[in-house]
Amino acid sequence: MNFLNYGLSTSWFELSKPPLDISTNGHLIDSLWEYTTVLAIFYFVLVCIGLFGFSYLYSHKRNKTPYYTYGNKKSHLMVTALIGAAVFLSVDLNIARVANNDMLNVFWNYPDPKKEEVLRVQVMGQQWMWSFRYAGPDDQFGTADDIVSINDLRVPAKTKVLFHLTSKDVIHSFFVPNVRLKVDTIPGRITRVWWDANVPGTYDIACAEMCGTHHYLMKAQLTVYEKDDFNQWLATSAHIAKTTNDPADKNLQWGWKWEN
Repeated sequence: MNFLNYGLSTSWFELSKPPLDISTNGHLIDSLWEYTTVLAIFYFVLVCIGLFGFSYLYSHKRNKTPYYTYGNKKSHLMVTALIGAAVFLSVDLNIARVANNDMLNVFWNYPDPKKEEVLRVQVMGQQWMWSFRYAGPDDQFGTADDIVSINDLRVPAKTKVLFHLTSKDVIHSFFVPNVRLKVDTIPGRITRVWWDANVPGTYDIACAEMCGTHHYLMKAQLTVYEKDDFNQWLATSAHIAKTTNDPADKNLQWGWKWEN
C-alpha cells in the first residue's frame, strides 16, 4: 500500500519536523538538540548491543556452568570508570560547555538601544492572554501615544527586538517556537529576552508554563513585516492610540518605565 496516497506519510513527516527557524541564532538551539539526540541514540544502541550481545554469548545453551561475579575486579572497575567518563565528557560536560558559551556570548548579550537599531517591547502575561506595549513617536513608555495590543505582536524583519516581560498573576512562559526561545514572566519581576525574525509571515506564540485551567487558550500571533510595512503600521497605530487612549482604562495603563 502506498501511504502517500492517503497523506499519512506526508503528515507524519511534516509533524515530525521542527517549526521553521526564522531567527539568526535559532540554529544554536537546533544544533545542541541534534547533538544531544544523536548521542542519546548512540549510547542507547551501545547499551542494546551489550545487553543482547552478552545475553546471546553467555546464554545457558552456550554456558552450562554459570559463572558468578560481583563486578568488583580491577578490570571491571576500570571499564565502568572509562564508560562513565566517556558519557560524562561527551554528553554532560560538552553540552554544559556549549550551552554556557551560547548563553554568555549570544543570548545574554542584550542589544543596546542607544548604540544600535532595536525595537523595544513590553510584555504582560496574564490568565489567559498576552499583552504587548510599544513606545509611540515620543520613544517613551507610559505616555498617551503608547501602542497596546492583545495577543498580537508585530515586529520588523531583520531587526533586533528586546523584550521586557512581567506577569499580572502567576508564572507564565513566553515562547516563540520559530525563534527557539522562551522566557518566564514572573509577578513582581522584570525578565528579559531578545531575538530577531528574518522571514516575514505569521507565527504562533504560546505559553510554555502550566498556568491554570485555560492554559491551552493562551495563544498569540507574531507577525513579521518588512521594515517599511512595519513603520507604516506603527505610525498608523500610534495615531489611533493617541486619539483613543483612555487614561481610566486600566487594561491600557499597565506599562512601566523602561530601564536598560
